[in-house]
Amino acid sequence: MRIGFGFDVHQLAEGRDFWLGGIKVPSAKGAVGHSDADVLLHAICDAILGALALGDIGKHFPDTDQSIKGIDSKILLSKVISLMDEKGYSIGNIDATLCLQQPKIMPYVPQMCEVIAEICKASTEDVSVKATTNEKMGFIGREEGVTAYAVVLLKK
Repeated sequence: MRIGFGFDVHQLAEGRDFWLGGIKVPSAKGAVGHSDADVLLHAICDAILGALALGDIGKHFPDTDQSIKGIDSKILLSKVISLMDEKGYSIGNIDATLCLQQPKIMPYVPQMCEVIAEICKASTEDVSVKATTNEKMGFIGREEGVTAYAVVLLKK
Protein backbone atom coordinates (compact mmCIF):
# COMPACT_ATOMS: atom_id res chain seq x y z
CA MET A 1 0.00 0.00 0.00
CA ARG A 2 1.02 3.59 -0.59
CA ILE A 3 -0.42 6.84 0.71
CA GLY A 4 -0.35 10.25 -0.96
CA PHE A 5 -1.33 13.77 0.02
CA GLY A 6 -2.49 16.50 -2.35
CA PHE A 7 -3.21 20.20 -2.02
CA ASP A 8 -4.39 22.81 -4.49
CA VAL A 9 -5.48 26.43 -4.40
CA HIS A 10 -7.10 28.71 -6.97
CA GLN A 11 -8.22 32.32 -7.01
CA LEU A 12 -11.92 33.03 -7.45
CA ALA A 13 -13.30 35.57 -9.92
CA GLU A 14 -16.75 36.67 -11.03
CA GLY A 15 -18.10 35.53 -14.36
CA ARG A 16 -16.37 32.13 -14.39
CA ASP A 17 -17.83 28.64 -14.15
CA PHE A 18 -17.11 26.93 -10.82
CA TRP A 19 -16.02 23.34 -11.33
CA LEU A 20 -15.63 21.22 -8.19
CA GLY A 21 -15.29 17.46 -8.15
CA GLY A 22 -16.04 17.22 -11.85
CA ILE A 23 -19.37 19.03 -11.72
CA LYS A 24 -20.38 22.63 -12.33
CA VAL A 25 -21.58 24.19 -9.09
CA PRO A 26 -23.85 27.26 -9.30
CA SER A 27 -21.91 30.23 -7.97
CA ALA A 28 -21.37 33.94 -8.60
CA LYS A 29 -17.63 33.24 -8.74
CA GLY A 30 -15.53 30.51 -10.32
CA ALA A 31 -11.93 29.41 -10.02
CA VAL A 32 -9.20 30.85 -12.22
CA GLY A 33 -6.62 28.54 -13.77
CA HIS A 34 -4.95 27.17 -16.89
CA SER A 35 -7.44 24.28 -16.99
CA ASP A 36 -11.05 24.42 -15.76
CA ALA A 37 -9.42 25.02 -12.33
CA ASP A 38 -11.19 22.18 -10.51
CA VAL A 39 -9.29 22.48 -7.25
CA LEU A 40 -10.71 19.23 -5.85
CA LEU A 41 -9.73 17.05 -8.80
CA HIS A 42 -6.29 18.71 -8.87
CA ALA A 43 -5.69 17.86 -5.21
CA ILE A 44 -6.74 14.25 -5.86
CA CYS A 45 -4.40 14.09 -8.87
CA ASP A 46 -1.53 15.35 -6.71
CA ALA A 47 -2.32 12.85 -3.97
CA ILE A 48 -2.27 9.93 -6.42
CA LEU A 49 0.90 11.18 -8.13
CA GLY A 50 2.52 11.65 -4.72
CA ALA A 51 1.62 8.12 -3.64
CA LEU A 52 3.25 6.84 -6.83
CA ALA A 53 6.32 9.11 -6.33
CA LEU A 54 5.70 10.61 -9.78
CA GLY A 55 5.91 14.29 -8.91
CA ASP A 56 2.96 16.65 -9.07
CA ILE A 57 0.25 17.81 -11.43
CA GLY A 58 2.40 20.70 -12.67
CA LYS A 59 5.09 18.27 -13.80
CA HIS A 60 2.64 16.22 -15.85
CA PHE A 61 0.36 19.05 -17.01
CA PRO A 62 2.34 22.33 -16.95
CA ASP A 63 0.51 25.63 -17.24
CA THR A 64 2.87 26.50 -20.09
CA ASP A 65 1.33 23.75 -22.28
CA GLN A 66 -1.17 25.55 -24.51
CA SER A 67 -2.59 22.22 -25.76
CA ILE A 68 -4.29 21.74 -22.38
CA LYS A 69 -5.51 25.33 -21.91
CA GLY A 70 -9.06 25.14 -20.54
CA ILE A 71 -8.97 21.32 -20.34
CA ASP A 72 -11.60 19.49 -18.32
CA SER A 73 -9.89 18.30 -15.13
CA LYS A 74 -11.74 15.00 -15.38
CA ILE A 75 -9.43 14.27 -18.33
CA LEU A 76 -6.39 15.10 -16.20
CA LEU A 77 -7.60 12.76 -13.44
CA SER A 78 -8.21 10.02 -16.03
CA LYS A 79 -4.62 10.37 -17.25
CA VAL A 80 -3.33 10.14 -13.67
CA ILE A 81 -5.44 7.01 -13.14
CA SER A 82 -3.83 5.52 -16.26
CA LEU A 83 -0.40 6.13 -14.70
CA MET A 84 -1.63 4.46 -11.52
CA ASP A 85 -2.88 1.47 -13.55
CA GLU A 86 0.51 1.17 -15.29
CA LYS A 87 2.19 0.92 -11.89
CA GLY A 88 -0.21 -1.84 -10.83
CA TYR A 89 -2.13 0.08 -8.17
CA SER A 90 -5.79 0.74 -7.50
CA ILE A 91 -7.62 3.13 -5.19
CA GLY A 92 -8.09 1.96 -1.63
CA ASN A 93 -9.87 5.15 -0.62
CA ILE A 94 -9.88 8.91 -1.15
CA ASP A 95 -10.54 11.44 1.60
CA ALA A 96 -10.78 15.08 0.49
CA THR A 97 -11.69 18.40 2.08
CA LEU A 98 -12.72 21.60 0.31
CA CYS A 99 -12.20 24.89 2.09
CA LEU A 100 -14.34 27.73 0.77
CA GLN A 101 -16.64 30.36 2.20
CA GLN A 102 -19.33 30.24 -0.50
CA PRO A 103 -21.25 28.53 -2.02
CA LYS A 104 -22.42 25.77 0.27
CA ILE A 105 -21.51 22.59 -1.58
CA MET A 106 -22.94 19.78 0.56
CA PRO A 107 -25.96 19.30 -1.77
CA TYR A 108 -23.49 18.56 -4.59
CA VAL A 109 -21.18 16.18 -2.71
CA PRO A 110 -22.97 12.92 -3.64
CA GLN A 111 -22.68 13.76 -7.35
CA MET A 112 -19.01 14.73 -6.91
CA CYS A 113 -18.32 11.40 -5.20
CA GLU A 114 -20.02 9.54 -8.07
CA VAL A 115 -17.95 11.36 -10.71
CA ILE A 116 -14.68 10.85 -8.81
CA ALA A 117 -15.42 7.18 -8.10
CA GLU A 118 -16.24 6.48 -11.74
CA ILE A 119 -13.03 8.08 -13.05
CA CYS A 120 -10.93 6.40 -10.36
CA LYS A 121 -12.52 2.96 -10.89
CA ALA A 122 -13.58 2.94 -7.25
CA SER A 123 -16.78 2.58 -5.26
CA THR A 124 -18.56 5.69 -3.98
CA GLU A 125 -18.11 4.09 -0.55
CA ASP A 126 -14.37 4.67 -1.00
CA VAL A 127 -14.65 8.38 -1.84
CA SER A 128 -15.19 11.00 0.86
CA VAL A 129 -15.61 14.71 0.12
CA LYS A 130 -16.05 17.11 3.01
CA ALA A 131 -16.29 20.89 3.14
CA THR A 132 -15.48 23.59 5.63
CA THR A 133 -15.29 27.37 5.68
CA ASN A 134 -12.44 29.54 6.87
CA GLU A 135 -14.71 31.30 9.39
CA LYS A 136 -14.49 34.47 7.25
CA MET A 137 -10.72 34.73 7.83
CA GLY A 138 -8.03 35.19 5.19
CA PHE A 139 -8.35 34.98 1.40
CA ILE A 140 -10.82 32.11 1.68
CA GLY A 141 -12.98 34.00 4.17
CA ARG A 142 -12.98 37.04 1.88
CA GLU A 143 -14.13 34.71 -0.96
CA GLU A 144 -10.99 35.42 -2.98
CA GLY A 145 -9.92 31.77 -3.25
CA VAL A 146 -10.63 28.11 -2.67
CA THR A 147 -8.40 25.27 -1.46
CA ALA A 148 -8.67 21.51 -1.46
CA TYR A 149 -6.78 18.81 0.42
CA ALA A 150 -6.81 15.13 -0.47
CA VAL A 151 -5.35 11.92 0.91
CA VAL A 152 -5.40 8.68 -1.08
CA LEU A 153 -4.54 5.14 -0.19
CA LEU A 154 -3.39 3.02 -3.10
CA LYS A 155 -3.21 -0.77 -3.00
CA LYS A 156 -1.14 -3.06 -5.20
